[in-house]
Amino acid sequence: MSEFDFEPLSQTQIDEYSSTAGKAFSRADWDALNEQQIALFRVNNGTIAEGPFQGTPTLLLSTIGARTGATYTNPMGYTRDGDRYIVAASKLGAPKNPAWYHNLLANPIVTVEVGPERFQAGASVAQGSERDRLWVSHTTFWPNIAEYQRHTQRVIPIVILERLPQ
Repeated sequence: MSEFDFEPLSQTQIDEYSSTAGKAFSRADWDALNEQQIALFRVNNGTIAEGPFQGTPTLLLSTIGARTGATYTNPMGYTRDGDRYIVAASKLGAPKNPAWYHNLLANPIVTVEVGPERFQAGASVAQGSERDRLWVSHTTFWPNIAEYQRHTQRVIPIVILERLPQ
């Protein structure tokens, strides 16, 4: 396995992305795109100048595999809540949560790369009224996440990433 982990999307989800991107994507294309986005992020000190994350607030979230113990990295759009970073476990509205979400439930100490910074963070899942408040804030900035919620029966988790003291 490469140093990158990409939560497998269904062909339907890849096709949906393809329709918005204006070209067809295969499973291999999708995996290569994720590798490219991670590489661009790291080479350009946390900015991505092309692809689906172009011009958007993007972070890299590295989790430890619940079963494998391996490190997996995923690019994600985020918002901020004070000093905390907020991400959604949307998986484009798939019926199951993404693998990275399962991994952080098992191992909530994660690595976050944002801009040129890299730090350890504690991951927690927002609950109750805090989740509701963060959902509104997050989906106001990322309206596609609210659209993904309409495509699935599961409640898309909102994850809080808080920098740990060094």
